[in-house]
Amino acid sequence: MKKIVAIALASVMMLGLFSSCSGKDSNGGNGDSKKEFVVGFDADFPPMGFKDDSGNYVGFDLDLAKEAAERMGLEFVAQPINWDSKDQELSSGNIDCIWNGFTISGREDKYAWTDAYMENKQVVVVNSDSDISKLTDLAGKTVAVQKDSSGLAAVNDNAELKDSFGSLLEEDNYLNAMMELESGAVDAIVMDEIVARYQIQTSGKNFKILDESVASETYGVGFELGNTELRDQVQKTLEDMASDGTMTKISNEWFGTDVTIIGK
Repeated sequence: MKKIVAIALASVMMLGLFSSCSGKDSNGGNGDSKKEFVVGFDADFPPMGFKDDSGNYVGFDLDLAKEAAERMGLEFVAQPINWDSKDQELSSGNIDCIWNGFTISGREDKYAWTDAYMENKQVVVVNSDSDISKLTDLAGKTVAVQKDSSGLAAVNDNAELKDSFGSLLEEDNYLNAMMELESGAVDAIVMDEIVARYQIQTSGKNFKILDESVASETYGVGFELGNTELRDQVQKTLEDMASDGTMTKISNEWFGTDVTIIGK
């Protein structure tokens, strides 16, 4: 009986050894797989990151991130997140960074940032037949904005504008806000200009953007405070992508022009 037990224990130990040699590494892949680069993004934020008609996650920022991961020798993972839970996702280690039209302005001390790679504005979107033509026309109106977004921050930073609204509704995402605008449930949306123009262009929705913007800002890649090693690696990679024309190429594919500002 002792010999049988000893043989059984030896067998269990050997199985454990074999399992440890062929099992998943700390990043969820096989032992010989690349280390992962997990990018957190809002999947309802075209053209920066979204799900296409085939169910694939695509977008300008995702293309940049995928190219950067490949150059760094890492396996790219696009991880959709709830935007208002982005800080928890980052601090828990579920994602390595937030890369999705992520505004630096007002968040400078909350994350380890790359340099800005793109400029943007917070603008007001209304129906084309709306009598709203300037910011003061929003007085008494119902205005929508995405939860925990730069649009919300821009509104909160302009107390006079915010106080003039009849009401301010916080939507889960801008796609919902646009449906509310189209149906007449809200009178206007404060949102990212780059997203608004892309949505109007690709959807054909009968919207217009006011000439007067609420705020100007820049986009960067945000990492957990203290994670400067990975931040610096991504920063260097972005600079290389800008200098060899890859960043311009990706921008042209999405926007028909170069909207990036690194190295310019």
